[in-house]
Amino acid sequence: MAGPPRSRDTVSGFLDFASRRNKKFGVRVVGVKEGIAYPALLPSSCQDRTNLISSRFSLRAQLSQPWTTQSRTYMARHRRDFIKWTRGPGKLLKEPRPDQTNYLETKDSKGNMLKRPFPLNPEFKSEAVLDDKAREMIWEEVMRKGKTIKQVSAELGVDITRVAAIVRLKEVEKDWISKGKKLATPYCKAILSMVPTKSFKSAEQQNVPFEPINELHIHASTMKQIFWPTSESRHFTRADAAKAFHKDMLPADERVPHPELLQMEKSLLEGKSVWEAKAEFMDAAEKSERNAAERQMRRAMAEDSATRKFNTERFEFRFKEFNSEDVGRDGRRKKAVGWKYGMPSYDRMKGAIKIPTKVPQIGWS
Repeated sequence: MAGPPRSRDTVSGFLDFASRRNKKFGVRVVGVKEGIAYPALLPSSCQDRTNLISSRFSLRAQLSQPWTTQSRTYMARHRRDFIKWTRGPGKLLKEPRPDQTNYLETKDSKGNMLKRPFPLNPEFKSEAVLDDKAREMIWEEVMRKGKTIKQVSAELGVDITRVAAIVRLKEVEKDWISKGKKLATPYCKAILSMVPTKSFKSAEQQNVPFEPINELHIHASTMKQIFWPTSESRHFTRADAAKAFHKDMLPADERVPHPELLQMEKSLLEGKSVWEAKAEFMDAAEKSERNAAERQMRRAMAEDSATRKFNTERFEFRFKEFNSEDVGRDGRRKKAVGWKYGMPSYDRMKGAIKIPTKVPQIGWS
């Protein structure tokens, strides 16, 4: 049977509908109020005012609901499987474990159980990070005890760039604390509680190295294969190999971050004591950082002397002499304007020749 009219203002239509239902269900219309017809939901023999009022409110609720059954919300099979997994084995992974990782368990090719954050990517390894105690120790060794960055890096087994970054960030943190700025300490603690961390006993004790500190970075000139003829009786050294790749390239012993450690090992092989070799390393590291600081200061002074400054109330304008020939033949030299912001690539440009038209000959001196 069709339902009543959708519009509540159509009183006559609802009266007709109620009269047709009266014969079948024994109900009758008792009146109209505010443009809505209210039929009696009980037979006339037991009608009273209390039941009439309650029936009117129930009819309002019935009229406000749709007359069709709502469809079931669609949910993909993978989502249903995921919800089932979160209520089963995945329930243990909902909350992090205190002071340890809570990774997924998987098996390697040999059947050993491993815990990884991304089991489908076996090449990814969750590396440990330094906790706040270790970072505070590094800052104290550099800023309060006056040790060089190379010395702290060698003693704790932390890379030079990481030590320098920790010292800078700690300086910013302590400056914010002195100014009363709010730190994201709860966020930091929450992150450190979910990842593997590394701490140190003290700088004077023997600590397990945190990471390799003397890795040799790949030079761009070594990314090519060359055949260098040499006699069998000649002693071909690392310096000769560097010159074979490029005439200005330094040997591997001098390009590593800690060349002083190599000299220290050579001193130990020559028969010197550990304390003598360590003292020589400390002096060499301090001298190396002093020379680096002096070079940086001279570079900054030369940059400042070549720049003309004009101060205004709001800004400081800086002008430098620029030679248009410094950009190079292709405009991509480091001295070109905007070099650090990148340059558009024309790989997808139509009509451009994208294959080499000749093979340049490289002469070796």
